[in-house]
Amino acid sequence: MTSPIADKAALTDKLRQIAVQAGAAIMDHYRAGVEVVRKEDNSPVTAADHDAEALILDGLRRIAPEIPVVSEEAAAGGHIPDFGQHFFLVDPLDGTKEFLSKNGEFTVNIALIENRLPVVGIVYAPAKERMFFGFAPGEAYEQRIAASHDGTETGDDIRRIVARKPAPDGLVIIASRTHRDHKTDEYLSLYNVKEFLAAGSSLKFCLIAAGEADLYPRHGRTMEWDTAAGHAILAAAGGTVTQLDGTPLIYGKIERGLDNPYFVARGAGA
Repeated sequence: MTSPIADKAALTDKLRQIAVQAGAAIMDHYRAGVEVVRKEDNSPVTAADHDAEALILDGLRRIAPEIPVVSEEAAAGGHIPDFGQHFFLVDPLDGTKEFLSKNGEFTVNIALIENRLPVVGIVYAPAKERMFFGFAPGEAYEQRIAASHDGTETGDDIRRIVARKPAPDGLVIIASRTHRDHKTDEYLSLYNVKEFLAAGSSLKFCLIAAGEADLYPRHGRTMEWDTAAGHAILAAAGGTVTQLDGTPLIYGKIERGLDNPYFVARGAGA
């Protein structure tokens, strides 16, 4: 099926600006402190989530009004638009627990899905001023950039990132800071592991894409908006994200309520 957006690089530039603006809104709350509300699944949500989502949805309506948007907080409220082969997936504040604990490991996630796979991804960690993005094989990048309400870029030059092949002496595993479990440890017993790293939110995908880790297994519930942007970036950097049996992790799984099966993210050849 023909893509409604032919120029993925140009789209990515616009999405980066939106993410920087959303990051600025989040950082306002991060510095000031926010009240926490519990959703039906008992997960936390704050005004920062809602403000960032409003900015992102407005931005996406301006640049690509023809493409439906599935966004976490809107979906939590029961608002999931009809979508076909092309749609955006948005998590306006991935890692709310990290946001509340003030460790900086939370992100803005924006992804474009085409034919059930993520083809463009933006992951922005405003507290760390790290932005990752990818839009085609070999087109994965990182940039140091400060949050800005007008979306202007004030940061270091962009650098290309590439997923690495594991070192002969073992794998560097990256796992969730808040969701590590026994099943994950059992799975990792199958590998020669030399080091464990912990990180929150979708940064785990990005650190593999940047060649800082080799493997991220997830034995626990995640939603599509949690993984799509990081998945796109890792794929662009030469890595993979699959179900545990090696089949592709796909998107638009309405029959599952848009949640994911267990999966593993790998660097090149891991």
